Amino acid sequence: MSDVKKVVLAYSGGLDTSVILKWLQDTYGCEVVTFTADLGQGEELDPARDKALKFGIKPENIYIDDVREEFVRDFVFPMFRANTVYEGEYLLGTSIARPLIAKRLVEIAQETGADAISHGATGKGNDQVRFELGAYALMPGVKVIAPWREWDLLSREKLLAYAEANDIPVDMKHKNGGAPYSMDANLLHISFEGRHLEDPKAEAEESMWRWTVSPEAAPDTPEFIDLEFEQGDVVAVNGVRLKAHEVLAKLNELGGKHGIGRLDLVENRYVGMKSRGCYETPGGTILLKAHRGIESITLDREVAHLKDDLMPRYASLIYNGYWWSPERRALQVLIDHTQQRVNGWVRLKLYKGGVSVVARDSKDTLFDQTIATFDDDGGAYNQADAGGFIKLNALRMRIAGRKGR
Repeated sequence: MSDVKKVVLAYSGGLDTSVILKWLQDTYGCEVVTFTADLGQGEELDPARDKALKFGIKPENIYIDDVREEFVRDFVFPMFRANTVYEGEYLLGTSIARPLIAKRLVEIAQETGADAISHGATGKGNDQVRFELGAYALMPGVKVIAPWREWDLLSREKLLAYAEANDIPVDMKHKNGGAPYSMDANLLHISFEGRHLEDPKAEAEESMWRWTVSPEAAPDTPEFIDLEFEQGDVVAVNGVRLKAHEVLAKLNELGGKHGIGRLDLVENRYVGMKSRGCYETPGGTILLKAHRGIESITLDREVAHLKDDLMPRYASLIYNGYWWSPERRALQVLIDHTQQRVNGWVRLKLYKGGVSVVARDSKDTLFDQTIATFDDDGGAYNQADAGGFIKLNALRMRIAGRKGR
């Protein structure tokens, strides 16, 4: 008999977690509390409630929480203040959602008196690490049930067979038959894994993409948009002030229309293997470009370079599940300190899959036109001063050169 009496399940209502719900009841004989996060995935969440009710979950044990604003305000925006990119390309759309889900799992476990939490992440992936590191950081004694590390349903086909045998409805079967893509969506991105994407030689199907048109099919006329920043965060789009989650939703709409933000990536997972995924991150791609644009005129050179030096470490912390770690929190204090004067506006051009900064200005700008001009600067800058520091910086190389080294 299991000592687990009640477990909180991170429940999407999709194939994996629907199977897990039934499996937890059968294997552990415990009461299940379901938690479904509305992260802006753009799907109707009532089916998740209906499925949970079908399998005997008490209405008071079904949590469907709208966490869109918290997600963008407290997780996505802080990450973009650091211009965070993993392995040069990935904007961490899946990674950054996991610490919030872990936080709510723990909170609900504490509210309901649950003994354990459970998730649908596989034993091959990164999400198991992100969920569990977050949970242990916030609730050190929590018990975690990870079905993929316990059961023998280790393929999509086996999951589908289990679902059919237990009358579990399955959505999103692939139109060509077989298992669906493994997908994750939130306001920042949508990801696709599995099926023929497991072969890095195979090109992604055009029909797979959901948020973006192909760059070739994007409008033939560019679109210009203005973003307003306050302390490193976008607060207005084209002069209209918006909440954090509304900003990202608007940028997704604009970017998707122009074919911006597609990525086909082979990444290095935490567990040591390489994996291939396709991602759509239209709003995040625009946000990253715009943020670097406003920082270019508001950040001191060495502060900007320090941030760039630290960014890969910060990105790895998020990718590897260390959002709630003391080192990530410490880095965040430094990053946020640099953003106090990152205020102003940026104008961007959206066209055929590309986004570029075409203008920017700020009351806190460090750009001094009287010094930077190619015209007569009226003595603002003495060009003769450059000779001294060049000779000083060349001194060690001149000495080495004389020694033939």
